[in-house]
Amino acid sequence: MRLEPARQHGAARWAGLLALLPVPAFAATGQGAESATLSPATLSLWWGLPFAAMLLSIALMPIFAGRVWHHHQGKIAAGWAALFLVPFAASFGLQLTWDAALHTLLHEYLPFVILLTALYTVSGGIAVRGNLHGSPAQNTLLLAIGAVLASVMGTTGAAMLMVRPVIRANDARRHNAHVLVFFIFLVANVGGALTPLGDPPLFLGFLKGVDFFWTLKHLLAPTVLLCALLLAVFYLLDRWFWRKEDVRPRADPTPDSPLGIIGGWNVLWLVVIVAAVLHSGIWKPGVTVPVLGQSLDLQNLTRDAVLVLAALLSLATTPRQARHENAFTWGPMIEVGKLFLGIFLTIIPVIAILRAGSSGALASLVRLTTDAQGQPIAATYFWLTGALSSFLDNAPTYLVFFNLAGGDAAHLMTQVTTLAAISAGAVFMGAVTYIGNAPNFMVKAIAEHRGVRMPSFFGYMGWSFAILLPCFLLLTLVFFR
Repeated sequence: MRLEPARQHGAARWAGLLALLPVPAFAATGQGAESATLSPATLSLWWGLPFAAMLLSIALMPIFAGRVWHHHQGKIAAGWAALFLVPFAASFGLQLTWDAALHTLLHEYLPFVILLTALYTVSGGIAVRGNLHGSPAQNTLLLAIGAVLASVMGTTGAAMLMVRPVIRANDARRHNAHVLVFFIFLVANVGGALTPLGDPPLFLGFLKGVDFFWTLKHLLAPTVLLCALLLAVFYLLDRWFWRKEDVRPRADPTPDSPLGIIGGWNVLWLVVIVAAVLHSGIWKPGVTVPVLGQSLDLQNLTRDAVLVLAALLSLATTPRQARHENAFTWGPMIEVGKLFLGIFLTIIPVIAILRAGSSGALASLVRLTTDAQGQPIAATYFWLTGALSSFLDNAPTYLVFFNLAGGDAAHLMTQVTTLAAISAGAVFMGAVTYIGNAPNFMVKAIAEHRGVRMPSFFGYMGWSFAILLPCFLLLTLVFFR
C-alpha cells in the first residue's frame, strides 16, 4: 500500500508512524503484506526484544565483555536493529520497512545527532588554561559554574570543557576522587535540566513539540533545590577531606599560570547554536519540504543546516592547540552515532505499544502510572523514568515514558507535574550510575587517565545511593506528589 507521510509536528507525526508498525496479527486484503491493516493495540511484547537487548548490551557488555564491546559495539547495534528490521520486512514488505525506518531517521535520529555533534565540536574547541588550587570554596564554585553551563552547552559540552580545569585544580590533593563524583552529579547530569540543549532527553522532547522554555519554567525550582543540596553537601565533605590533608602541602604538579581560554571564536558559534534551536521552536511557517517521501518542516531543516554550519566554522576557526590541549577526538561522537542508530530503530515498536495505552501489551505498566480515576501519578513517573535512566540510556527512556503518558506534547505541557516528573527523572537520575548518561563514563575515563583513582562501578553507586537518593525523596515530597 502507499503510505502518506506524516505532516504534523509532535503527536500527529507519531500517529502517522503508528500506521507503519508491525503487528503479530494482521488482516490481509488480497494484495499481500503491504496491504495489511495494522493495529498497534495488537502488537506483542516480542517486538520489543531487540530494543531491550540493545539497552542491556549498552548497560552490561562494558562491564562483563569490555574488550568485545569496545571493538564491536557498532556491529552489535546493527545486529539488534537487523533483528527488528528483517522480520518486519519479511512479514510486511520492504516498502513498510523503508517508510518506518526512514521516518524515524529523518524526523528523530538525524536532528538528535546533528545537535550533539555541533555541541561536541564547539565545546571541544574551547580550552581553559591556567591553574587553580582546589580549596573547598574554589571547587564548589567550579562545580556551580559547570552546572550552569550544562544547560547552555549541553552536559557533554560542559563536562568536556570543565573536567580538565577541575582535575588540574585538585591534582595536588590526596583526596580528590569525590570531586569528580560530584562533578558527574552536577555538571554531567543535574545541571542540564533547564533547556533542550542541556540533555538529550529534553531535546527529544523539544523535537516532539515541547516548548523550548517549558523546562526552564517548570524545572527551575527542582533543579535549583537539587543543585543547592548537592553543592552544600559537597562543600562540607570537601572541607572535611581538606582538613585531613597533610599539614605540609604537596608540590603542585601543575605550574601556576594565569587563567585564560583559547578558541574564543567558539563562544560565538555556541551562541549561534542556541539561537538556531530557539528559532526553530518559535518560527512556524507551516511549510514542509518533501525528502525521500517524507515531509520535513522547513524550520527544522533550517535549524539543522545552521548547526552543521556552526560545527564547520568551529573547525575552521579553532587553533589546533586548543583541540590538542583538550585531547579532542571524534571517537565519542562516532560511538554515540552508532549506538543511537540502533536505539532509534529498535524503539519503534515499543513506542507503538505504549501509545496503544490500556489496550496495548503494556497495559499493566499503564495502570501502574495512573490512579483509580485514571489520572497520572507523577511520583511513579519520576521514579520509573529515573530508575531505568540510571541503568539504561536516559534519552530512549524519556521517549518510552513520554509516550506512555500519551505522547501528545501539547496535552502533556498542560499536565505540568507529569511531564516535569518524566523530564526530571530522566535527567537527574542519569547520575546514579556510570552508564546512566554518556558524559559520566567520559569524565571517569579522563580522570583515570590523569591519575585520579575513581570509584569502581559499584563503588560509584555507593556514593550516588548515599547522596542522591535522599535528595530524590525530598524532591518527590516537594514537587511530584
